[in-house]
Amino acid sequence: MNLSNADTSAPIIHPTAVVHSGARVGLGCVIGPYCVLGEHVVLGDCCRLHSHVVVDGRTVLGRDNEIFPFASIGLKSQDLKWAGGITRTEIGDSNTFREHVTIHSATGDGEATVVGSRNHILAYCHLAHNVVLGSHVIMSNVATLAGHVSVEDHAVIGGLAAVHQFCKIGRMSIIGGCSKVVQDVPPFMLADGNPARTRTLNKVGLDRNGVPESSQAALKQAYKILFREGLAIPNALAKIESSVAPLPEIQHLLAFVRASGRGIGK
Repeated sequence: MNLSNADTSAPIIHPTAVVHSGARVGLGCVIGPYCVLGEHVVLGDCCRLHSHVVVDGRTVLGRDNEIFPFASIGLKSQDLKWAGGITRTEIGDSNTFREHVTIHSATGDGEATVVGSRNHILAYCHLAHNVVLGSHVIMSNVATLAGHVSVEDHAVIGGLAAVHQFCKIGRMSIIGGCSKVVQDVPPFMLADGNPARTRTLNKVGLDRNGVPESSQAALKQAYKILFREGLAIPNALAKIESSVAPLPEIQHLLAFVRASGRGIGK
């Protein structure tokens, strides 16, 4: 059986796969050996499940997602507060989920775990209940997000890093491998350590994402005020507002820090 070159034809489903009659499988999908799809699963067009993949619960995936062996998506939360009800897992387009990735459904009735588009989630990563993951995110091997973590677009989470529940990871930030993240990681910054602290600007990430030099210079100035001058957070934010150009990146940084519930790792 040829499992390559999926197109917009009828889906290809291996005879050993178990696909519930209620599942909806889009055109051009390829469902490999020993995969299992539950009753309420929806796969968009041209998704590929290599083999031994389980997708269950009320789980919806967009188009062009690729899922490697032994991944498990949409199953019941591990949260001991789970008390039943209808929970969902919602996933966008063109994501890659490598071997043994686990993504759990939400905890509360009517809630969802949400993953955006064009993310690259490497082997053994875990996304717990109620995680909200943006788009263009990279999670290296064995990175773990606890419940209710949110990750903004273009963030990079290093291998074996662990993020505490309810933390927020800012846009274009990067977390070093093996870090223990217990507070929010501000956008555009590099965090590392146990516990993780903000070390410097994510210069490589800013360059790769085309952030102009003028904005990078402003972010560098804001970083020094926020993390190197020993100011209390409210005073640092006030000084940034009065002395740094109000570019979009600066406005996003200020809004993120002000909205932080767990505080930022300084």
